Amino acid sequence: MIATIAEIEKFLQEFKQKVEVFDIIFWDERGKNTDALAQLDIVPTRRKEIIKTITVTDYSEGPITNLLNQLGDLWVFGKEVNGREVYIKICYGLPNRQTICISFHLAEHPMKYPYKKEKK
Repeated sequence: MIATIAEIEKFLQEFKQKVEVFDIIFWDERGKNTDALAQLDIVPTRRKEIIKTITVTDYSEGPITNLLNQLGDLWVFGKEVNGREVYIKICYGLPNRQTICISFHLAEHPMKYPYKKEKK
């Protein structure tokens, strides 16, 4: 199911406000997340800056029910970073705790963006 623009905007507004208050945790124990830093030639703090620029047009899928834990629904976005498509999966996290970035790595498959206009 594709979220509406209003649902995506609401999630992003709340997510970004929570990042400002509680910050964001990156699951760097996943090797491909740390490998992406070298592949993209960026420092770890740059990821947070990139995530804070996500908009509705970067939306790919979600909300996806998080079956692994109670950290909130998962949302998938894509961003171009240094000419490469990056797959970003984030969730709201627990109340009064950090937000979570589960995935921040090069896209392994072409991503779909239901609200991005095609370039002509």
